[in-house]
Amino acid sequence: MRPECLYPLFKPVTELPGVGPRIAKLVEKVAGPHAVDLLWRLPTGIIDRRYAPKIAAAEPGVVATLTVAVDRHVKPPNRRLPYKVYCSDDTGSLALVFFHAHSDYLLRSLPVGETRVVSGKVERFGGEIQITHPDHIGPLCDLERLRAVEPVYPLTAGLSLKILGKALTAALKQAPALNEWIDPAFLSRQGWKSWRQSLHEAHTPEDEAALAPSSKARTRLAYDELLANQLALALVRLNMRRLKGRRIDAAGELARQVAGTLPFRLTPGQQAALKEIAADMAADIRMLRLLQGDVGSGKTVVALLAMLNAVEAGAQAVMMAPTEILARQHLATIAPLAAAAGIDTALLTGRDKGKARQAVLAGLASGETALAVGTHALFQEDVDIKDLALAVIDEQHRFGVHQRLTLAAKGAAVDVLVMTATPIPRTLMLTAYGDMDVSRLYEKPAGRKPVDTRVMPLQRLGSVIAAVSRALDKGARVYWVCPLVEESETLDIAAAQDRHRELLKIFGNRVGLVHGRMKGAEKDQVMQAFTDGLIGILVATTVIEVGVDVPEATVMVVEHAERYGLSQLHQLRGRIGRGDKESACLLLYARPLTETARARLNILRETDDGFRIAEEDLRLRGAGELLGTRQSGLPDFRLADLAQQEELLATARDDAALIIGKDAELTSERGQALRTLLYLYERDAAVRYLRSG
Repeated sequence: MRPECLYPLFKPVTELPGVGPRIAKLVEKVAGPHAVDLLWRLPTGIIDRRYAPKIAAAEPGVVATLTVAVDRHVKPPNRRLPYKVYCSDDTGSLALVFFHAHSDYLLRSLPVGETRVVSGKVERFGGEIQITHPDHIGPLCDLERLRAVEPVYPLTAGLSLKILGKALTAALKQAPALNEWIDPAFLSRQGWKSWRQSLHEAHTPEDEAALAPSSKARTRLAYDELLANQLALALVRLNMRRLKGRRIDAAGELARQVAGTLPFRLTPGQQAALKEIAADMAADIRMLRLLQGDVGSGKTVVALLAMLNAVEAGAQAVMMAPTEILARQHLATIAPLAAAAGIDTALLTGRDKGKARQAVLAGLASGETALAVGTHALFQEDVDIKDLALAVIDEQHRFGVHQRLTLAAKGAAVDVLVMTATPIPRTLMLTAYGDMDVSRLYEKPAGRKPVDTRVMPLQRLGSVIAAVSRALDKGARVYWVCPLVEESETLDIAAAQDRHRELLKIFGNRVGLVHGRMKGAEKDQVMQAFTDGLIGILVATTVIEVGVDVPEATVMVVEHAERYGLSQLHQLRGRIGRGDKESACLLLYARPLTETARARLNILRETDDGFRIAEEDLRLRGAGELLGTRQSGLPDFRLADLAQQEELLATARDDAALIIGKDAELTSERGQALRTLLYLYERDAAVRYLRSG
């Protein structure tokens, strides 16, 4: 249960002043549904209204707060011209300028003969000193309140800074004084204030320096968030270690048999990973290991050989993939290899119905089916696996932690091997996979040729089509990737369906289309036609980003490459260059290119090292965007900036380890405060792992 002291923070934003149902939708869009979400939305800029000169001394281009007498209103002859209110002090005259003005409102706000305080950017126009649409107009008693530094927050259409500011001030007032969860000696060394004081300071910056991630208030809040993350992972890991494992101690005979039929030798990285996995499986604690390898580094083979060890020990093993295309791809790789050891492999996806599905379910329930590959259909309730010993989960970032735990719950003390072809920077590794041991495959299989990567503007589409035509004539196969399925009114992006129609006019029935909204059977049919060479160009959305393996495909065209992340472009490029032929990747961009987009595209031209690319992506885009956090199972940090606060993360990791070492159940005074921290940052799931929680 969430502690009572946090109740005010988790009430809906509609309970904050000025936030009705309509405004609530906008607040939810920029922050989230609860009051606490507003607190995590720190200011991105400031407006300094402390500058309060006389009119004649006011500097153009600067925000000033002026005390003036209202002299006269000048209403324009037609609505297209501005309405002006002339004011003065003892040094000169000021024109307040309003477009599309409501004269009644202005006569009430600025009555002639009265003194008013106005604040806004001063400009000189045609010899006049002006403020166009002042930010604030108020009586003289407002002067002290207005002469302050005003924080600026990210907004959305229809939400004003005034309304958001009012809601935020109310949310801040409700922030309770919480017991300290940071070690007192460490807190004092850092010179940090309490959580509540730091929160208040972060939302009331006095200058630009207070907006930097390195300011004391922001560093303290980032540390709290990182500590909550690291402590939650440490508790999950501790729980895994407590759960009794089962020893899968196979001699490795089946694995050796299959390895002997491979047309290549295992790389040193594959051999090392297999050794680590075998040691984990033979231990009497549960395995939770991440196998990380770049596109084409041979993870599937490693996973199969590990699965064969489980089968040799008389148990069952399953492999789960995030999409049907990928599940079928894995089956195509695994089934013939497993058959060499005399083992059949079953497939289970959401599309399997009726008798075929029942036959697979019966085989898994009886134990007759030792190896199975599938989608999330594998962990549905009606799937009963007689003796599941090893679950392999591919592209972990597409599944949440709860999903991998659900699959592991299909058996007693199931070992879990997670694979990803998305190279993950070390910092993200600690925040997302801190509960796992990690094996990395660095080498590419022998014979792989580097892909020739070129970057060019969309204006050169004609020459790209000509190059594709020449490649097709030589028997090549081409991926053509578009960002959206349908034309969007807001984004000027070539949609896959439109591009497909255009290419059909040029190349006829040699062009196929695959996108995420197609039915599974349709997708498979088109993919099969592409694999078999019946179609030469596959127009697709990023549905082909992961796992699709067509060695004959040697050309990749990506439209609007500037809209993709580096890691995603690297994944797409990994779909080609899988055979022994020269391959080319053409990244087309729309002008003008931002500096960040230019830097991203240049890195892709320079290197095909996925790990370096991932580190650069983190630096250029930040963690939130790196893998599409919301879909990825990666933590969504609101206050910590992983690209700049790596050392802070390392400290939080060490602190979490010390806490678990001294007070694993969080029962001490500090432990109780740490429980509150976990609830505050919505790491509630971790609290359930506490024996006395």
